[in-house]
Amino acid sequence: MADADDEFENPEIWDEYQWERFLQQQDRTTEKYFQLMEKYIDHPERDRLIAQEMGWSVMRDEDEEAEEDFALDSFTDELGEESEAEEEPTDEEYERFARSPIYQDTLKLHRWIHQWMEKDPALQENESAIRLATQAAICGAKLAAALCGQDDSELGMTIAYLKRGLKAINEALEAGANLGREKRLPPRRLASLNLRLFRVRNQIVDLMRGYRSEWKSRYGNA
Repeated sequence: MADADDEFENPEIWDEYQWERFLQQQDRTTEKYFQLMEKYIDHPERDRLIAQEMGWSVMRDEDEEAEEDFALDSFTDELGEESEAEEEPTDEEYERFARSPIYQDTLKLHRWIHQWMEKDPALQENESAIRLATQAAICGAKLAAALCGQDDSELGMTIAYLKRGLKAINEALEAGANLGREKRLPPRRLASLNLRLFRVRNQIVDLMRGYRSEWKSRYGNA
């Protein structure tokens, strides 16, 4: 049995499910913030009202009553303090990610979708086409968040972001299928799109399998 003191020497390692719950909470917080920003955009006391509804506490000096300051940048400060996952990757990290096969395939997918939509301006207002382009972009962002880190010490976080990338690419596949049913994509072009989407999807699945195997070897099934 491990000594009780060891618990204080080793910080808790979150698994993918703990990271997923945390990221979902951050999504809800961000969504609420932007809803309040839209609601109070022209209100003279916008900052105070948003801070109040967000439940942001105000730090006060113990010896004197400090005047409350509801600066909106406390929102980003709060998120930044809670998770290193929100930090922007360095140029070196981006360069390493940019050399990876999955990034190259994601880039080709973006270019393919962009060029296709450029040729048919009507698609820029088509709900399924917009969803396809949006989810493909979201997938790329989640992959960058998962794979741009300097090390693999946070395997749970990496897997959680990969799961989000997988969800986005699956939704892009569904949007592509809708375009096929709407006759906005001929069969050959739909087949080409699916080839690119599945190439990215399969790599995400392989990466998740590898990281989960690494997690099991380090921490077991617990």
